[in-house]
Amino acid sequence: MAPRRILVISVTRIGDTLLMTPVLRTLARAWPDAEITFAGHRKRIEVLRHLPFVRRLAAISKRTAPFLGRFGRRRYDLALVYGNDGALVAYALRVADRVIAFRQHSDSLNRRLAAIGREDGFQPTHAVTLYLLLLRPLGLMPDGMYVSYRVTPEEDIWARARLARERIAGTPLIGLQVASFPTKSHRDWPIEHFIELCRRILAIRPNAHFLIFGGKAEAGRTRALHASLGFHGTLLAGTLSLRETGAMMKQVDLYVGVDTGPTHIMGSLHRPMVAMYHPTAPSSALGPFGHPCCHAMDHPLAAGGAPYPGNGSNFDTPMSDISVDEVFDRVCAALENRFPPPMPDAPFPRPTPAPGLRFDISVESDKETR
Repeated sequence: MAPRRILVISVTRIGDTLLMTPVLRTLARAWPDAEITFAGHRKRIEVLRHLPFVRRLAAISKRTAPFLGRFGRRRYDLALVYGNDGALVAYALRVADRVIAFRQHSDSLNRRLAAIGREDGFQPTHAVTLYLLLLRPLGLMPDGMYVSYRVTPEEDIWARARLARERIAGTPLIGLQVASFPTKSHRDWPIEHFIELCRRILAIRPNAHFLIFGGKAEAGRTRALHASLGFHGTLLAGTLSLRETGAMMKQVDLYVGVDTGPTHIMGSLHRPMVAMYHPTAPSSALGPFGHPCCHAMDHPLAAGGAPYPGNGSNFDTPMSDISVDEVFDRVCAALENRFPPPMPDAPFPRPTPAPGLRFDISVESDKETR
């Protein structure tokens, strides 16, 4: 019998939440009639809204989990839990008949799991491959490793209307994401480099206009960049919701940014982009699979896809080692529609179905399009 209700739990940031979409898409392909619920951080689950293969979104945290699922009968046939928060796994065990997770710190929890992921010691190089490992006990191969995000027609109309209302136009229209989140500030490219990059772009494309994305935490840097651009820039940082940011990103002709959540959104839209990666998290670990028009720029220490650890980097390695010259060359190539081949899907180990996890699997494969 196929599972009718499936729960996937992952409480993390924007980018990692989006990187879960290949898991959700694969589950929906295997069981197209199943109701899939995703439970995650209350401020991040919005990135999964409107995806056709997710039926329901729910907010959960390690603080709220102990109070959930204590009344009523079990609601799920199958649950997948990511991370090592015992409270989340315990909740899943209360509400699901079978639970799959990575090995936990608690032996008592491990004994109650239907299967434990990555017990064969396989070491994935990319975050998506790591997340997909919880599908191996189910006997499932990935339905592609690309990330999914959907801008609705209504959101698209809103973004176009705002640009028209505020008379924002440029040839090209370029989006900029200058900073990652505060705990990952080592991924940030210096704001002086962004200012110099924009100056060079304007020298060859004087009609260009820049949309400055971001949050309130980097307000000082985004304001400095905006001031340097004058009427060639519009400061959107700190003014848009998560969904509005995605809609506005869809309007740009080119995106230039550091590795962070909005960059993963942009990677899912398959719009031209130049993305910069710190050597502790190179493009081989976080870059977009199958992106047809992306320049993924690794720090020199990660040249050739060298993984971390092993590439000689640490969190103090400066992103300023990626020069303005290098980024400008990639921007010029992107503006001329020149891109490297898309990053192919990573190798995935053969599924190893776990005893007691035999579900009927559908062969339907056309449930969802990119």
